[in-house]
Amino acid sequence: MLLLDSQRLSQLRDEFRLSMRRLLVDLCREVHADHADLAGECGLPTGFLASLRSSLKLTAYSNWKVVGWIETLNDFVYLMDVLSQLKREQDRPEFAAQLLSECQEKFFEHGYLDDLFPTGQPRATGLEKRLLALCRRLALELTQEAIWFDPTVVAKWCRQRKMKQWEVPGMLAVNFERSEIRGTVSVDISGAWCQASKEVQRVLRQSAGRVLFRVESTGITVKAGKIVSPIWSNWGGVGCWHWACHPPIVATHSGVTIGPTLVYGKNRQPRTVKPTDRRQVERIARAWQTIQLAWPEGHALLDLLTARVIPLQAKGVVSFSYRHRPGLSFINCFDRGNLDLIDDLIHENSHHHLNLLLRKHVMYQRDHNQQIFYSPWRRSLRPLRGILHATFTFTMGALLFQQLSSWASGRDGAAGWKQAGLTQRDLQRARFRCLEEVESVRYSLQDLHYADHHLGWITGSGRRLVGQLTEAIEHVECEGERFKREVSRSTFGSALQKHIKELQQARQTHGPMRLSPT
Repeated sequence: MLLLDSQRLSQLRDEFRLSMRRLLVDLCREVHADHADLAGECGLPTGFLASLRSSLKLTAYSNWKVVGWIETLNDFVYLMDVLSQLKREQDRPEFAAQLLSECQEKFFEHGYLDDLFPTGQPRATGLEKRLLALCRRLALELTQEAIWFDPTVVAKWCRQRKMKQWEVPGMLAVNFERSEIRGTVSVDISGAWCQASKEVQRVLRQSAGRVLFRVESTGITVKAGKIVSPIWSNWGGVGCWHWACHPPIVATHSGVTIGPTLVYGKNRQPRTVKPTDRRQVERIARAWQTIQLAWPEGHALLDLLTARVIPLQAKGVVSFSYRHRPGLSFINCFDRGNLDLIDDLIHENSHHHLNLLLRKHVMYQRDHNQQIFYSPWRRSLRPLRGILHATFTFTMGALLFQQLSSWASGRDGAAGWKQAGLTQRDLQRARFRCLEEVESVRYSLQDLHYADHHLGWITGSGRRLVGQLTEAIEHVECEGERFKREVSRSTFGSALQKHIKELQQARQTHGPMRLSPT
């Protein structure tokens, strides 16, 4: 689990692909054997799943889109198991209480909790109805996404079964999780997309995006209102797109694709998705190249683990990513400067990095998601999972700022720094952020050690990772001594001292001796 070993991580990603393929095989088998009737009732075609599975290449099983689809299928199967158990359950209030507790830990990233327990209480009345509604929604989402992974597969499946027509209810509304524009279809797994005609777009605005896909052996059409529009056809083995088809946007000098921009409203909630301005694509490409020049090891990890960037236009909203969408990073490009853009790319990539490690290794246990650890970054209590993620990602951030500072001070550093769109104040801030993160990471490392040695919540794998983080931050701290005096004399000096004082006060209030499981 060496932090900067890209070759080791590449091997781990290959193992991940194999595990995801095995998971899909198991899920297909389980749906067919145990839930065929219920899946059919919800609208999920169990027979098509096997055909799709056979068509996917091994490399696809680490793609953010395919992994997210498999994870959703896994959730669907879990929820069908729950629904089957609920139908047989005698004590439904107790069952609801146990389900709420389990879902709070299992679905912390999803909105499923709101679907199942809208009041936040373990209400058993209507739970079966809510479960069935959620299963139906997931089945429709899974089916629609699946038919566009490769239209030739679904057309062949219809032909083999001599199906004249297969009707799939769908939505062509805005999709915030995948950042898809209304009236568009995301095709294959590359980031390419097709756009409906103006006539279809007009109808979609009136129908809230609801459509009906008609799949035949010769192609796929969509019915929106009274309009029937062909999207794709296959004649003589040659596929043809009838809607305007756009290739993925790739940032220069990188393999990362840039998706449409996700726009938030004043209430800090997603409002719409729009095409990404070319200037933002160029900024991301420049930030990518800067990381390559300043920190080759970090760039190797970035190139390996981040596949797609969604620009985020959201004042006051930080960049983010999803565990179930590895390689997909939502980066705030509008409310932050060039140094922040570089930082955010590494930060979200570090989440992908740790999530990959966590799929292989169990690093903590028996913590029951208790929020008892103070986070220097959020200034609030967080569960052990959150502290581990923060310590890992901000250690990577400290390494980044240390490498940027060294690069700017080296030969031709000033010219490279300016070419990267960075200012002298950015350099001062990078050095300040380096020292600031050292203090914060050291604070949380104490809590991780306490969780290990006093609470017994850290496993052997977790202990090794914490040891590597400790070594890394000690290295950064040693390197940071060269500009520590300069930072203390700068305009950031008082901010650093204030931060150190706040951490000292937090330690008096929150532990580690005060920490105890409830």
